[in-house]
Amino acid sequence: MDEKIKKVHWTKSLLFKFSLIFCLFTIIVVIFTGFGTYVNQMRSYKKQVLENVRNIGDYLERLIQDSGNEFVSYQKYYMEHYAEVDIPYDFTDYHDALEEALYNLAYYDASDFVDSKSLKFDMLPEDVKKTYFIYCHEYWILTFENARKAFNLPYTYYLVPDEETYTMYYMIDGERLYKDDEGNKAESGKYLYLGDHYFNSLEQTPVEWKTWFTGERQNEFQEWNNAWGHTYTYYTPLIINGQKLGLIGTEVQVDEVNQAILKNTGFEILGVTLVLVVCLTLMLHLLNVLYIKKIVLLESSLREYSEYKNIEVAHKIASDIKDEDEISSLSMQFASLIVELDKYMRNLFSTSKELKDAKKRATEMDMLANRDSLTGVRNKNAYDNEIRRLELDLQSGKTDFGIAMIDLNFLKSINDTYGHERGNIAIQRLCSIVCTVFEHSPVFRIGGDEFVVILEKIDYKIIDDLVHTFNMIIDRISVNEELEPWQRVSAAIGYALYDKNLDNGVLSVFTRADQAMYTHKKEMKALREV
Repeated sequence: MDEKIKKVHWTKSLLFKFSLIFCLFTIIVVIFTGFGTYVNQMRSYKKQVLENVRNIGDYLERLIQDSGNEFVSYQKYYMEHYAEVDIPYDFTDYHDALEEALYNLAYYDASDFVDSKSLKFDMLPEDVKKTYFIYCHEYWILTFENARKAFNLPYTYYLVPDEETYTMYYMIDGERLYKDDEGNKAESGKYLYLGDHYFNSLEQTPVEWKTWFTGERQNEFQEWNNAWGHTYTYYTPLIINGQKLGLIGTEVQVDEVNQAILKNTGFEILGVTLVLVVCLTLMLHLLNVLYIKKIVLLESSLREYSEYKNIEVAHKIASDIKDEDEISSLSMQFASLIVELDKYMRNLFSTSKELKDAKKRATEMDMLANRDSLTGVRNKNAYDNEIRRLELDLQSGKTDFGIAMIDLNFLKSINDTYGHERGNIAIQRLCSIVCTVFEHSPVFRIGGDEFVVILEKIDYKIIDDLVHTFNMIIDRISVNEELEPWQRVSAAIGYALYDKNLDNGVLSVFTRADQAMYTHKKEMKALREV
């Protein structure tokens, strides 16, 4: 069999034969479809780009509307103070401005200016207003610039109209302008020029003003011949909480469509279709006769081996080989592979069971090493591993965790009075209550009557509710006279959440939780004595 596996001469290779067929096919397709495709795309170009520019305006509108009253306050401050604010011309990121605003806000009581949902901009001190405005302006400038780049538009901007003077203020300008030392528009400088505005008469820009006065999107576009060429502008009115604020402008370049070429589009498409049908039919016939039948035969043999694992299939494949192309060579390779695979499967089956048994033993050993034999929860060894994991999380900045300590009361009394077996029942009963209340958190038994819960995610956020639930259950059980004395378990709980101002590691969180638990225990003892 190995003697038949030899290198195929390049003139007989599938690559050579397919290359000839596809070269002929490609030449025909390129000649006849290239021009037809170009014409067809030009016919639909104008409609497509106009629809796209509407969608881009809607996208920017949604972004602004999501900011709500913050944008309203930002616009109001802009129109009143744009001449007084210096914003660096070459900024590329707004985070520095945001940090400065938050830094200034830190000198005041933030609760006076921030509610549960938003920042009370109008109530901010003037220095904070200014820095926060700079952050807002940089953010929206970058947003409009990124939208322009992402959608390959020549210009995007936000206008604030003045109805009385027919003036449009370019509040968010997609193209930055320099401001000189006197505050005028300049060719260069360090700061942005704000408040750029132009007189746009109703006769010159009817669509622009119609959109503003009606507050509705129009089914037409404003046509411009400007520095960006022949462009169309679509205006999207910005309305927040029923208040009409301004216009979002998105421009796009539109090439003129050659009407004479479009008339012939149908004829070109028909001709291309006929050519493609003839070429594809001929190509598929040649592929089927010369190659596909061989592949189908090989696939049938491989399926037979896959279903029945009959080694005789290898000999059948070898006997069906007639030519010296790649398919024939591949068939011989498969025949050899089947022979080797049959040997391999026999060996693999014998080792599979050994691997499965080894995996089972490893799992059992891991459970023994990390599970408490009495309660079934994780033991002290597992707790130590969890502590190491939390320390690593702290080093990487993950600080949202806490520790709850639970201690069973009167275990010694139960053991002395009713025996250690009853004491074990009390421990198991308390463990069940802890696992039920803290169902989303890992529970560890670290001592005879001590349990620890690592608080993260959901339980971390609602710890006060969980502690309240735990205490209610304990209070109800501890006074239930229908239960045996060792079933009326009593326990104290305390917890601590990581605080960077109080804790230098997980151990200090544990210590504070332990202290809170013992404080609770003393309180319970005091109530019992009363």
